[in-house]
Amino acid sequence: MTRAEAVELPSRTRTLMAQLRRELGNDEPLPPPPPVATIPPPPQRVFPSPHRRTGFAEKAAAHTTALLGIGQVGTRYATDVVLQFQAELAVAHEAVATVLPEDWAAKHGCLPLVSRVTSHHEFLLRPDLGRRLSDESLELLRREARRGIDVQPILADGLSAVATMGAGPALMGAFIAECEKRGWKVGTPLCARFARVWLEDDVGQEVGAKVAAILLGERPGLGTGDGLSAYLVYDPRLGKTDGDRNMMSNIHERGTPPAEAARRLAILVGAMLEQKRSGVSLDLAPMVAELGEAAGTGYRAPQKRVRLVEVNR
Repeated sequence: MTRAEAVELPSRTRTLMAQLRRELGNDEPLPPPPPVATIPPPPQRVFPSPHRRTGFAEKAAAHTTALLGIGQVGTRYATDVVLQFQAELAVAHEAVATVLPEDWAAKHGCLPLVSRVTSHHEFLLRPDLGRRLSDESLELLRREARRGIDVQPILADGLSAVATMGAGPALMGAFIAECEKRGWKVGTPLCARFARVWLEDDVGQEVGAKVAAILLGERPGLGTGDGLSAYLVYDPRLGKTDGDRNMMSNIHERGTPPAEAARRLAILVGAMLEQKRSGVSLDLAPMVAELGEAAGTGYRAPQKRVRLVEVNR
């Protein structure tokens, strides 16, 4: 059989298909399939329907930075809410994970100190080690720092080196200027790495300060990794408790600006020097006119929440 003759013969598959069609009573080829119907594009927004806050949520949201009336998609948060949460959480994680460079203090005119912590990982796990100076820093403090002073300012990383490197120098400079303007003897500007609040007791006791003030990065909240806190204590020495301190938080441009915070902190220092005490026993009543809402117990306007992600509809 030639190649041409082989091509003309039907294949076994075709022969079997033709036999099957005859047995089914239809020897004609199958008709072509009907045309596929055109599928319309999906609507731009299928689910959920546009969300609107309830009247209660609208009124309550004006008095807090908490997320109220955020809506849901079935049993889940809406995409916009999830994106905001992830962005704000990333800001907090970055603040906690950032380490203050070793040469940063000297570049900003501060005597560089370090706590007994040896690494950032240890700093997060051992708060107790962050409350005392290392032996080397203690010796440096004894050699270089002024002694017998009224106020000892300490800039520190705390739980947000991002905040320290951001608004820290401005707050430190403004606070020192406010203290000097009032005629107080201010100690050598210090900057401590891997520091916790109680480090001011160790430092203040060593230099003989009447008041110690540590300005450090505060524990980040969602979207606020740049906030500073200030802790002041009269007669600093080892053994002081949190009840012996006065504290101001949310020091940043969206909260209390550094210049205003420095003025209020100096007023607190003045009260401590006059009353010879600090903490819960410090009488703030005479300072209401100067401190405003910071000395009162009434309502305070909430900090403005800044959106970090914009969703295009």
